[in-house]
Amino acid sequence: MSLKINSAGIKNFISVQDVKDMNALVQTALDYKSNPLKDKIAGANKRLGMLFLNPSMRTRLSTQVAAQNLGMEPIVFNIDKEGWALEFEEEAIMSGNTVEHVKDAAPILGKYFDILCIRTFPSLKNREDDYSELYIKQFIKYSGIPVVSMESATLHPLQSLTDIITITEHLATAPAKPPKIVLTWAPHVKALPQCVANSFAQWINAWGKADFVITHPEDYELDEMFTKGATITHDQDRALEDADFVYVKNWSTYNDYGKIYCNDPEWMLTNEKLHLTNNAKVMHCLPVRRNVELSDEVLDSTNSIVTQQAGNRVWAAQAVLSEILKG
Repeated sequence: MSLKINSAGIKNFISVQDVKDMNALVQTALDYKSNPLKDKIAGANKRLGMLFLNPSMRTRLSTQVAAQNLGMEPIVFNIDKEGWALEFEEEAIMSGNTVEHVKDAAPILGKYFDILCIRTFPSLKNREDDYSELYIKQFIKYSGIPVVSMESATLHPLQSLTDIITITEHLATAPAKPPKIVLTWAPHVKALPQCVANSFAQWINAWGKADFVITHPEDYELDEMFTKGATITHDQDRALEDADFVYVKNWSTYNDYGKIYCNDPEWMLTNEKLHLTNNAKVMHCLPVRRNVELSDEVLDSTNSIVTQQAGNRVWAAQAVLSEILKG
């Protein structure tokens, strides 16, 4: 078995704070991209439980492929469609719709699996509840095995690791100066969570190798615990000037939680706006609403690296799982 990783092993993977050496983790992912099956028996006789409380396509499939590349057996269970409604509150009187408490369910899952992956979703109704991350914390508390976030109420760490991997690939030679990376808000037809934007900001700030700018309309501020260190502006054109990478994402309001205040189509990224940039590479986590969040002309152009970005989801997941297996 050739499982050799430079950074210290990961116990749980919930945020960037669980990663001791981001550069080593990125290199591990890129090594897997070059040789996907080099550790094909690292997870032999190990099972990966994948629990979904909301839908997924790329996260589910890429994590399954990553597990199989390591020799693990991934087992998927859609709690929202196939299982009992779970209770997460401590000392709850379960006389309502919930049938089983997480403190009863999670320890059993800990017996079935070696690593547990969880995907949850915010209610966008109660900020305090969502930002407490109760669901994923309860699985960590009661399962007794390593837990990987496949997106939580506030963060999407596998996506953000993927984003760093993809940016790194496009900086194969050391740039003369730090790249300018812009996270820009985009219009959408419904209120979306802040997870991807929070997580991207957290990881880029922790990476510390970029001139990082966040631009959005007024009232779309994100939580400062994720954005501190970034330049924040409401002037999208100014933000885009000389940008090397532009990450496009919608999110709903944080302060007056989960609302849509502005849906100005002028915030959609177009080729005309790209002319302000340094021929920037354009990123998006997908799925994307064409000609609402991003124009066809941008998505189908050579500036778009969203397909490469999505493909790298496998290597991000494989790097994380291999680190956990190492531990």
